Amino acid sequence: MVAVQRGTLRDAFLNGLLTGVIYFTGTLYWITNVMATYGDIGTGVAMLINALLIAYLALFPALFALIVRRVAMVIGPRSLILAPFVWVATELGRMHIMTGFPWVLLGYSQVTFLPIAQFASLLGVFGLSGLVAAVSAALAWAAVRGQLDARAPRARQGSPVAAYVPLFVVLAVVVAIGGWGAVRVSRGDLTRQGEPVTVGLIQGNVDQAEKWDPARAQSIFREYLDMTRNAIGRGAQMVLWPESSTPFFFEEDRPGAEMVRAIAREAKVPILLGSDQIDRTSTPAKYYNAAFMVRPDGSTGGVYRKVHLVPFGEYVPLKNLLFFVDRLVQNVSDFSAGDAAVLLPARGHLLTTAICYEIVYPDLVRRGAATSELITTITNDAWFGRTSAPYQHFAQASMRAIENGRYLVRAANTGISGIVDPYGHVLAETDIFEPAVVVGEARFLRVRTIYARIGDVFANASAVITLAALLLLRRRVE
Repeated sequence: MVAVQRGTLRDAFLNGLLTGVIYFTGTLYWITNVMATYGDIGTGVAMLINALLIAYLALFPALFALIVRRVAMVIGPRSLILAPFVWVATELGRMHIMTGFPWVLLGYSQVTFLPIAQFASLLGVFGLSGLVAAVSAALAWAAVRGQLDARAPRARQGSPVAAYVPLFVVLAVVVAIGGWGAVRVSRGDLTRQGEPVTVGLIQGNVDQAEKWDPARAQSIFREYLDMTRNAIGRGAQMVLWPESSTPFFFEEDRPGAEMVRAIAREAKVPILLGSDQIDRTSTPAKYYNAAFMVRPDGSTGGVYRKVHLVPFGEYVPLKNLLFFVDRLVQNVSDFSAGDAAVLLPARGHLLTTAICYEIVYPDLVRRGAATSELITTITNDAWFGRTSAPYQHFAQASMRAIENGRYLVRAANTGISGIVDPYGHVLAETDIFEPAVVVGEARFLRVRTIYARIGDVFANASAVITLAALLLLRRRVE
């Protein structure tokens, strides 16, 4: 932010672009391995595609720098007052433009610092992004004002304290939020409300290469059945299997599905499982990445079809234009998107589920959780390998619990499976790439947080403020 207070618009853009390239290279390096391993393309081509993705994402920090510099040309260092709003506006754009990719937003940096993270229950992860950006802007203000005073004649130098006033104000706000958050966490009111439920999370740890191997299908399925019995034997009142966990289409393989239904009937326990679904009523038939709720009586209580598909993983945008990645296109599944969130019944309550990547979309989860009492998410993170990606994914899922004031339970094929309370405490957590059965307590809750009620109002307001500032300060820069 200090750098964009001087120089040309081009300089500001390039500084922002470089910042974005460094940030996204450090956080998304693992995509190269995913494409090379599972997209059946060479490492060189995978690196090129990932470089293009990183370059695209870096345009958002570049746009931030460009806007702040443009405003600075008109009002000088006071442009830093707008910086947090501009930053949030660009993150909002990243969530919506070209299907969106809101991975590792700035606000997620606070997810493990629970007193500050509670701010998400008011304004969501975008509110936290704005808070972090505000601290950076206040530090930049102090640095810029210090530089200006050092170059000014003594008679025109301001008070040494004046340069630090914004920093003191922002730090006071941070301390106030942290104090309030610490009290909120320590009181833990939501952990004593609602009805408790003991959940069993099944982590099969099935290698991606073996998942659809006919020779392994029966043994994989038996392992899931055995782990389910294990969880029920340890007191689980509801069981979750990961995304696409059955080595068959649940509705197409009646004998296989009946084995799951039989366990549900015998134990009188609902089972939520991930499995692909075929809709043969449409022409051509449509395929969905789905989640099935099996009731305690063995019947299907509801089916959720994944709404937000993974680009280049579950469908290919602009397929006709991507002739240069033909191999990757051929190896990508061709799923259709579902229409909306579905409330799934469990033990007299309602829950929603997010499948895999959907959990990083705060508003999508919020809308689904509006009338549900528990957030579940099922995923297959085997694609990520032994990288930082599974940990990034779990951290982002944890933020949804804080935002919505709900317990979050997560079943992942290769980890991380776990339980997160409404304040962000991780109550249970598995290691990656090992089979595991997690049994722990969650609660069905109905109280709604402020964020759950108002949604991304702050983020939308930031976009409006950014556009209004550009229009009001518009003038020719000589």
